[in-house]
Amino acid sequence: MDFSLCRSFAELEGQAGEWNRLLAESSAHLPFLRHEYQAVWWSTRGGGEWPAAELALVLATSQGRMAGIAPLFFARNRDGQPALLLLGSIEISDYLDVICRPADLGEFVSGLVDFLDVCPALPAWKLLDWHNINEASPTLALLEAQAAKRGWSYTRERTYHAPAIPLPGDFEAYLSGIDKKQRHEIRRKMRRAEESGRAVRWYIVQDAGTLTDEVDAFLALMAQDPQKDSFLTPAMREQMQLACRAAFENGWLQLAFLEADGQKAAAYLNFDYLNRIWVYNSGLDRRFMDLSAGWVLLGYLLQWANENQRAEFDFLRGDEDYKYRFGALDRYLVRARLAR
Repeated sequence: MDFSLCRSFAELEGQAGEWNRLLAESSAHLPFLRHEYQAVWWSTRGGGEWPAAELALVLATSQGRMAGIAPLFFARNRDGQPALLLLGSIEISDYLDVICRPADLGEFVSGLVDFLDVCPALPAWKLLDWHNINEASPTLALLEAQAAKRGWSYTRERTYHAPAIPLPGDFEAYLSGIDKKQRHEIRRKMRRAEESGRAVRWYIVQDAGTLTDEVDAFLALMAQDPQKDSFLTPAMREQMQLACRAAFENGWLQLAFLEADGQKAAAYLNFDYLNRIWVYNSGLDRRFMDLSAGWVLLGYLLQWANENQRAEFDFLRGDEDYKYRFGALDRYLVRARLAR
């Protein structure tokens, strides 16, 4: 493999399709690794999370075609150390990894570490500090082997729960597989909302012309939570708008609202990608707590996902209790550090 360093996304102009085709064959096929998502994330530096950062994107080619991508940037990490981190780190990209076909991954990781160690164009870095990697990723064992080979240190720690619901393809079959009390609660709340006489309806945004306003409405619901309100800085709002637009234009945004009496009561911002639903964020108008609007919309989304034969409902990061009450099973993400 031949390795090269890209210091701006402009150097990759015209290669978005090749990037995404490689991702589709990669051992880590994740929406957060799509070219359009990564380019947007870098344009806002993660919604302002990394204002002082330098792009260090590494491409590997073999026999004239793209064979691997290490989407990296250089910055002082949260411990103040000069590090190479994965694009998307840390807060708003739930799953990250390198991009490479499984058959090429060992050669790619070995060559990548060699390249990063000697590349004169890189700033002086101390460690690879890679967050939000699925603990089952084959990349982790390969990194550990490269550290051992060089006498470098390697550490790995669990950082987040990442629960998900496997879906049977039938809503009633899904309900029958969860706790009996929870099953009755979901049915009761959905029925109560439908019989409330408050013109309850839900929908998924389909119109590109209304998307900006719909995302603004979603952000307004998010901001009713004080913690989320402080998170939604102007830079983060720009990031959310751009990311939603990119996902919509490429066919994998699922922005859903529940309305009551013509007013937006709850919303979910999801990604509908790779035959699964990735639950990115949510918002709730607390004036509609009596309708259990958030739970009701989640019930409709699970019903839709089953009816449309999605294989999984992935809640992404976080161990909130409701995820397990809806039947999610635990998985974990890790932070891997390789220090020379």
